Amino acid sequence: MYSKIIVAVDAAAIDKADRIVPRAVKLLREGGSIVLVSVVEDLPGYVLAEVPVGISLDARREAEARIEDLRRRHGLAATIEVRQGAPARELLTAAAEHDADLIILASHKPDFSNYFLGATADRIVRHAQCSVLVDR
Repeated sequence: MYSKIIVAVDAAAIDKADRIVPRAVKLLREGGSIVLVSVVEDLPGYVLAEVPVGISLDARREAEARIEDLRRRHGLAATIEVRQGAPARELLTAAAEHDADLIILASHKPDFSNYFLGATADRIVRHAQCSVLVDR
């Protein structure tokens, strides 16, 4: 059983989060806590010139709304964090800041460039200082 679990939530693939949240609840020690973390990726500079100014803020708001809905549907008393940057780096930072003992994330079906795990899952598995559960 784990006392602090980081659940990585891709707001664009909330169905995957619906699968992993119940796992987090089952693995949570009594009195423990869950942190739902979503990361809005930075847009490259060459793209920023072509998109509306508030697009990043809109993406954060949409992610917060989707995660809040996820939390409500599962009846969780979890903390929500929406971060901005590279997903693997931000999830590892969140785990370190919260002193997490487990990170749970879903992995997409990879192509040949990242055959065994998705790129984000691969980086987290390699660099995490705590246990990692990857749902496939």
